[in-house]
Parts: sequence; C-alpha cells; structure tokens
Amino acid sequence: MCRNITTLRGLEPPATAEEVDAAALQYVRKVSGVRAPTEATSDAFDEAVRAVAVATAALLGDLPPRKQPPPTVPPLRRPEVRARLAAAEARAQ
Repeated sequence: MCRNITTLRGLEPPATAEEVDAAALQYVRKVSGVRAPTEATSDAFDEAVRAVAVATAALLGDLPPRKQPPPTVPPLRRPEVRARLAAAEARAQ
C-alpha cells in the first residue's frame, strides 16, 4: 500500500518504539491524505497515529519470529537518514 513503510517484523535488534511510531505516521499520512495536520485535523491525526502504533506493537509482539530477516532496512537504521535527521535537529537548535 505505501512504499515508505518497511517491514518491522524480524529485525535484529527488534523494532524500536521510534521505528513503530514512524511506520504508524507514514500509514496515517497515506490513508488520510494529510501530510501535515492542521488545527482542524491534528487531534484526529495524532490519535490515529497513537492507535496504529499501539496496534502495530501488539501485532509484532504476537506474531511468531520470522525465518529470515526483512529484505530492506528501515529508514531510521540507515546511516544517511540518521545523518540527515541529526543535521536537521542541529539546525533547529
């Protein structure tokens, strides 16, 4: 459905809360068509992201282990993404 959401099940080490939240955010953005929530949409958007993250964490906890790791590395584990996020955070301070 959404090319930006990577498989989190089977990661070593397991998916972090940050990775689950990022996947939930991408999912809600895709299904809602809302890239940046406005004042009118922020409460519903934020609640949806929280609910999807909780459901995702529960699902990952309930599924049996994968026999093979996922084919792609989540963005938050990629050095170039981490560097870009760190640079953006440094500019914001």
